[in-house]
Amino acid sequence: MIQNSANGEGQGEGSASPSVWRYAKATRAYVVIDAADYFELMRGVMEEAQQRIFMIGWDFDSRILLSSGRRWWQRGHHERFPARLGSFVVWLVRNNPKLEILLLKWNVSLIKSLFRGTMVFDLIRWARRERIDFKFDGAHPIGCSHHQKIVVVDDVFAACGGIDMTSDRWDTPDHLPGDTRRKRPSGRLYGPWHDVTMVMEGEVAARLGDLGRERWKVAGGAEIPPCTPQQTSPWPEELRAEFENVEIGIARTRAEYGDCAQVSEIEALFVEQIRRAKRFVYAETQYFASRAIAEAICERLLEDDPPEFLIINPLTADGWLEQIAMDTARVELVRTLRNADPTGRFRIYYPVTSDGTPIYVHAKLMIVDDEILRVGSANMNNRSMGLDSECDVFIDAARPANAHVTPAITGLRHRLLAEHCGVTEAAIAEALDRHGSMLAAIESLVPSGKHLEPLPLKHLTEAERALGESALLDPERPGEMFEPIERRGLFRRKGQLLRLRLMDRLRRSKKG
Repeated sequence: MIQNSANGEGQGEGSASPSVWRYAKATRAYVVIDAADYFELMRGVMEEAQQRIFMIGWDFDSRILLSSGRRWWQRGHHERFPARLGSFVVWLVRNNPKLEILLLKWNVSLIKSLFRGTMVFDLIRWARRERIDFKFDGAHPIGCSHHQKIVVVDDVFAACGGIDMTSDRWDTPDHLPGDTRRKRPSGRLYGPWHDVTMVMEGEVAARLGDLGRERWKVAGGAEIPPCTPQQTSPWPEELRAEFENVEIGIARTRAEYGDCAQVSEIEALFVEQIRRAKRFVYAETQYFASRAIAEAICERLLEDDPPEFLIINPLTADGWLEQIAMDTARVELVRTLRNADPTGRFRIYYPVTSDGTPIYVHAKLMIVDDEILRVGSANMNNRSMGLDSECDVFIDAARPANAHVTPAITGLRHRLLAEHCGVTEAAIAEALDRHGSMLAAIESLVPSGKHLEPLPLKHLTEAERALGESALLDPERPGEMFEPIERRGLFRRKGQLLRLRLMDRLRRSKKG
């Protein structure tokens, strides 16, 4: 029987630690790389739902196709139902009179929906059905966003990570140049896209269901009871779990708003896990602009024998405003960290396809010493630390129930590096064994297809530098943009980052 019990460590609000909301057991877990497999998997899972499908996201686009003909999980009856998300949701409730479907997404995306053609008609079709309900979440301060990406099915299966069920997400791990399957509903093609999410079975799904139900109520919805405990799970029989019988931690970010207190577990967890690293930190993140994370890395780099830091980023942020806010801050932080890195232990790369096209990195993942695996919605930027609503899940080998997980985390890291470097997992394992270093292993590989390129730092004008340093467009907390500059921004009055920045400015002024 699948257990939905609420027992376990850290069940009270804030009672686990400042960095963890809940710990909960998972009978199985698996990290899905890239949205082609994720969409196909979730299509099969949702078909097997018995009671409730609860989708929580930054955005949904009902026009997307959940199947591309890959048939990753072939249950023998895929052809019976529609591939388009909007029609599929209607089909599900038509064919299961006991099923309800809830969708919660950021209220700003309502505006997007008005310009998405047939999506307006899908919303009308959904609204006419009693067992389909959706809320646009606006319960947050001005400037915040609802950024979580969670799906909970029957309180026994859940997904949490970086993948939204929206357009411009679908891609395969091959990231083929000019792949005509990467097509927007308008018919226009988009570029290669890398993403990650974790699927889980067991008590952890019920806890993520608790989180969703709480957020639904805050957003103005009626109180939703938990699902009735059931004997079965929609976990695909063909999907071999990477992790079995593990304890998963859940961490959140939530801005102070109304009766909701400020929650910054994700920020505390990042700092805590970076400080724990002995050998390396491997991270994939859409942005690298967090003052708190950069400060924690800086402290480690100044040690006599620091761990390696390998960050995978996109070449540029997606959108002009994000480029202004995030790319300028990244330049300042990376330049400062390089000054703190006399032993050469910090590298930041971006992935490219076989023809040199940059692959956009939307994943939010961190692996520490192959003992900690963390996947979620939070980026390494200030907003994810205390402004936007976020949810991360993690597996830590230090927990007694997780003593067996290190080989599986190692395998996942090899799988990711093999994808980015365009080589086999065996080749990655051999290079790591030969060099004893991720950075040396990557540099030893001769690019012949997909590969990683060192991130170039563009020259900033004085205006761009001032904007990046101020964190005006990427604040850590609500209302911070109205505080004096010395109390906010990337370089505050305390910390090694400020000292190194001042030293760098002094060096540059002497050269000038």
